[in-house]
Amino acid sequence: MASREEKTKRTNRVLRISQLDALELNKALEQLVWAQFTQCFHGFKPGLLAHFEPEAKAFLWLFLWRFTIYSKNATVGQSVLNIQYKNDFSPKQRYQPPSKNQKLWYAVCTIGGTWLEERCYDLFRNRHLASFGKARQCVNVMVGLLKLGGLINFLIFLQRGKFATLTERLLGIRSVFCKPQSVREVGFEYMNRELLWHGFAEFLIFLLPLINIQKLKAKLSSWRIPLIGAPNGDSTLATSGKQCSLCGEWPTMPHTIGCEHIFCYYCVKSSFLFDMYFTCPKCGTEVHSLQPLKSGIEMSEVNAL
Repeated sequence: MASREEKTKRTNRVLRISQLDALELNKALEQLVWAQFTQCFHGFKPGLLAHFEPEAKAFLWLFLWRFTIYSKNATVGQSVLNIQYKNDFSPKQRYQPPSKNQKLWYAVCTIGGTWLEERCYDLFRNRHLASFGKARQCVNVMVGLLKLGGLINFLIFLQRGKFATLTERLLGIRSVFCKPQSVREVGFEYMNRELLWHGFAEFLIFLLPLINIQKLKAKLSSWRIPLIGAPNGDSTLATSGKQCSLCGEWPTMPHTIGCEHIFCYYCVKSSFLFDMYFTCPKCGTEVHSLQPLKSGIEMSEVNAL
């Protein structure tokens, strides 16, 4: 019997990551609601909402508290993760929801505490009197102590897995599953596949700029020429004079590199400056000398076509 109870407790225990995810979902919901609320005041005078911003936030959070924790015993983030609050002070082993006093004190500690901190900050921000300075120091000391208590509580939470916030520990409410949960099985197949493809993509991004595509293309075309058969030099020069072997357009300031193909001056010059080992993309001939095409060939043989 005891072993079965321990197993049920282990399976029904809410994981730390689930409790932290619920807190993050609550923060995301608050930011979303506040963003939607501030958009309603875009047409009004700028700075109008800043005067009563703490009160507006407190009203919105109180509205959310009324329809989440007070009525359903769970926040929005907890409802998404199938979690709810339980009265940990109850001696009964069955589920006991938080009492009304615990819910009210939860609203006072979370909503009221946040409102009081923001309002005190706005009150003391532009006050320079000695009395206000002492009050500001007292408030800062209290806030610092609360932050320290929250840090200590978080460290205890990481060790024991209960009471993610200081408010939950003080009020005696902890997170439990709404329905019994089976043991969580985590599969890493999808993650491994994503990491593999991500690493492969980074490798390609690093490797592709190092490959000279133009030179590789010329090499492949030079291997193809012996299979097709090399044409005569005069006819090749005449036919290739119609277009540049690089850009495919009518050659501007036609030049040759020592083979029967013709290039635009700017095309072959820029390619040669980019790659000192530039070769002809048609036949694979290396650049020996960059010479302009003779006018006789250009006018007679090219225009004859």
